[in-house]
Formats: sequence, C-alpha cells, structure tokens
Amino acid sequence: MKPIEFWKMSGSGNDFILIDNRDEDIKEEDMGRLVARACRRRESVGADGLIFVIKSTKYDFGWRYFNADGGEVEMCGNGGRCVSRFAFLKGIAGPKMTFETLVGPVSAEVKERVVKILMPKPGIASLDIDLELQQGWKSCDFINTGVPHVVVDVEDLENHQVREHGRAVRYHNRFSPEGTNANFMAKIGPDRLAVRTYERGVEDETLACGTGAIASALVASIRGMVASPVRVKTRGGEELVIHFESEGDSFDEVWLEGNTSIVYEGRLNQEAL
Repeated sequence: MKPIEFWKMSGSGNDFILIDNRDEDIKEEDMGRLVARACRRRESVGADGLIFVIKSTKYDFGWRYFNADGGEVEMCGNGGRCVSRFAFLKGIAGPKMTFETLVGPVSAEVKERVVKILMPKPGIASLDIDLELQQGWKSCDFINTGVPHVVVDVEDLENHQVREHGRAVRYHNRFSPEGTNANFMAKIGPDRLAVRTYERGVEDETLACGTGAIASALVASIRGMVASPVRVKTRGGEELVIHFESEGDSFDEVWLEGNTSIVYEGRLNQEAL
C-alpha cells in the first residue's frame, strides 16, 4: 500500500484524521478496518474519528464519517466543522459550502479558524425518559441531533462519574442495539452550560462533542434554563456556540460554531496499520 496523505485536525478538543478520497484510492470495503487501525492512540495516528472526503454529484463534496472503532455514523458536529475548513483550504469548496452526509446536506461557513455549520433538523425531545435516576442526577432526557443523545442534568459536573454512568447509559437496553451517546451538563451562567460527553464508538469521555453540545443546549432550552445563543464549555476548555430558532419543543436553523485547529499534515504508512 502506498502512503496515505492525511491531515490531523481538532475541533474544540475532538480530534480527527481527514483523508481526501475523491480519487477512491481507498475502497469502501477497506474503510472500517483502516479507521480502526489508524485511530489507535500510541500505536498509530490516534483520533476520535476519521473522515473521508468523497465526490458528490449534488454538492461541493460528500463525506464518510467513522468513529474510532471503525463504525460509520450519520453525523458528527465537530467533524463537520473540521472537514469544512479542510475542504476550503484544499480548494475543494469555497468559504460557504454544502456537503453531503447520511442525514442530508449540511451547509457551512468558514471564517479563518472559526467554522459554523447548519445542522440537520433535530428530532423531538423526550423528557424524563424511563431510566432510573442515579446519584447526582436531576433529570434525564433524550433527543436525536443527527445521532442519538441522552442528556442528564447533574448536581456536581466536575466530580461526576462520567465514564461509569456514560457507559451504563450507552449500553442500556432501551437504546439497543445501536446504543446512544451520553451527556452530563450543568448550568454555569446565563445562557451558558458546561457539558461532558461519553461518546459511543470512542467508548470513553471525549474533550468535546458537537452534537452532544447541541443536544444539551436544546434540552436545556426546553426546560427553560437557557435561550439562544447558548455557549457550551467543553471538557477540553474551549467553548462552542449553539444558535437555534425554537417553537415549543421544535427547533429549526440549528447552527454549531467554534474554533478548529490544524494539528499537522502527514503520510500514513502500512506499518501504522
């Protein structure tokens, strides 16, 4: 196998490997295995996920997004922001673009390091879902923001058992067999939240999760805790800004905004796989 050119990028703490695969050098049947190997930390590049940029007949480009375990998922907010800046800097698209995903077209705007993307319309939230409240939980809700998310309002976010409780929620029978992501949030100021997320497919807490930040902001809005725009402090310390329009429990024009970083460019060799 010839070396594969890639970029390593971070979106507010979520890190990704990005590969331009418009020439289809990497075949579909090889993608999952390559992702699982390349995303191993300490043994390969290491990342929360891997993004393939592919051709699209309708939009500027398409993408295939895979979690670190090699499983493909429909949407990733911070990944969407990183791929947008990648596409702009590589000359694949202009500063305003639309790309194709499994949940439909996603529009984006790139302004230097800051990228803002228009997310797919979220599903209707289910409040007070039938999960037994654990110690430190004040409420437990569910919403799909492109991928499924449970949102738990907690008393002490800093010391909460995110990994243990997140794993229990992720594998709860209610969400079988696909599972769900689990977010633990706390209000820290006017229209401001702090959120910690256990991500399925990564199977651990991550430093940020775009769709999880959105899910938390929308649920908190329904509960009267915040109003748009909502600033969300991630575990990595950076802030994401969630803009939305709402009517009751229905949401439109949901935008995710935040910084992106180019970590490095490289070539992935066979020995790393």
